[in-house]
Amino acid sequence: MFRLASIALLIGLTTGSAMAQAPAAAPRPARPTPPTRDPNTAGYVTAKELADGANAPAKEDGNFILGATHNAAPEMAAQEGVPQGAVFTFTMESTDSKIYPGIAREAGTFGTADPTDPAKLVVTTSHPAAYARRVSVYVPKQYVPGTAAPFIVGADGPDQALFTALDNLIAQHRVPAIVAISISNGSGDAQGSQRGMEYDTMSGLYAEFVEKEVLPLVEKQASVKLTKDPEGRATMGGSSGGSCALIMAWYHPELYHRVLTYSGTYVNQQWPSNRQTPHGAWEFHEHLIPNSAAKPLRIWMEVGDRDLFNPNVMRDNMHDWVVANENMARVLAAKGYHYQFVFARNAGHTDRAVKQQTLPEALEYVWQGYPMAGR
Repeated sequence: MFRLASIALLIGLTTGSAMAQAPAAAPRPARPTPPTRDPNTAGYVTAKELADGANAPAKEDGNFILGATHNAAPEMAAQEGVPQGAVFTFTMESTDSKIYPGIAREAGTFGTADPTDPAKLVVTTSHPAAYARRVSVYVPKQYVPGTAAPFIVGADGPDQALFTALDNLIAQHRVPAIVAISISNGSGDAQGSQRGMEYDTMSGLYAEFVEKEVLPLVEKQASVKLTKDPEGRATMGGSSGGSCALIMAWYHPELYHRVLTYSGTYVNQQWPSNRQTPHGAWEFHEHLIPNSAAKPLRIWMEVGDRDLFNPNVMRDNMHDWVVANENMARVLAAKGYHYQFVFARNAGHTDRAVKQQTLPEALEYVWQGYPMAGR
């Protein structure tokens, strides 16, 4: 399991070895326009085609295809007479973190493919750097002070859409009275950045950061008590935040049992390279899930027909988001997981309209089996 003993030492060692392998990092090339993929492509999972505008049933496992029309669900707008939760926001500084003191990649640079291994990206322009992150905490009106609340941890916060959906779903007794914790990333994107290190690293470190450094502050700042029961804990996110959501639960199933992802980055984006998982999150469907006993996880996933395809300098055949999510559905089914996979037509990467259509049913699916007041 990958650990960071010292960010500065890690960068120094990585940079030192990388400079002998490749020239200085080059500007990031323009992303190619993703092709539109057909959900009935040979090799993709067999999926049920839904009527245009319809969502997958909230209580049904399996693979589903959404139509091209994505209208916002009524639960995504504030409703008259529905109790509204309170939102508390605070800031965390990198200087206060023992786990993530901070890194950044120089502006205008990205990296180069290792000439000896196209699956490895060499980044020589990353260096220690301070950051600040915001944390927003939604506490439902129905929360009873002093009780241990179920909660969901979201990446790239704050997420007002999630908070609004929860107001309505909790009032309708479709999900429990969940506390929602939206944590912004530590800045940047992809290899060599703080966000990339947090979200794309295949280890339990980010979950440990949340457990040790974020949740105690949440309890203090929002005056709540959070459950220790993994059945009452969920993770969610989009893109690398989505792969991070699964990474948290995979490496710490004693902490999280429920996962919700949009356009999950189940591709080869980890940096620095790790010999235990050399292909980053691609390893989930390539080796980890197929070769491991099933974990007690319930997973909801979505991908768009115009999702990302090879958007960087690497040519390793491990940067197709649609193929990655299709592969995830296949291996989860083979292992007997409770999962729901949604392929959305007329949709791009972390498509906002698709989220507005599907989030209520996705949350309801993920929270199946958890006790709810009023039922």
